[in-house]
Amino acid sequence: MGKDEDKAAKKAAKKAAKAAKEQGSSSMEVEPTSPTPKSSGTSTEITYEDRVKSVNCISTPLASKKVTKKVHKLVKKASSAKWMRRGVKEVVKGLRKGEKGIAIIAGDIYPIDVVSHLPVLLEESNVPYIYVPSKVELGAAASTKRPTSCVLLREPKEGFDSKELWDEVKGAVKAEAKD
Repeated sequence: MGKDEDKAAKKAAKKAAKAAKEQGSSSMEVEPTSPTPKSSGTSTEITYEDRVKSVNCISTPLASKKVTKKVHKLVKKASSAKWMRRGVKEVVKGLRKGEKGIAIIAGDIYPIDVVSHLPVLLEESNVPYIYVPSKVELGAAASTKRPTSCVLLREPKEGFDSKELWDEVKGAVKAEAKD
């Protein structure tokens, strides 16, 4: 994406956010680096397909729409249980300490150099990973106001109420990695 296209996308996202606020929409899903949002009646929403267009070239394996929803749900639950690490520095620190789990990386990170070393570290540590299209949605699922580039969901211990969801997502991540 060129600088002019990036500026145009940011301007369109700001315009959409302003229009949604004027319409009284309380929940927003607008990201600054995404393509022009699609208007659907009363609220402005960017579709999964639009987000996929803005991911970078190294974003494989990329989660499908269904898996992305499950991953965000698991991230939200792990965040409330405090069983995750947010951001590149914390994820790398966790990997060096030998923590296991599932890594979720945002696919729309620019410059790519910020997260390009993570897949190598994750593969060396035998930690499955998957890309999701949006850093804004990943940050929202991780209960932060800021966009998040990556999270490491640590292996749940006894007493984690969403063990079934964990197993389902881990299986889906491993299946996506094989494709």
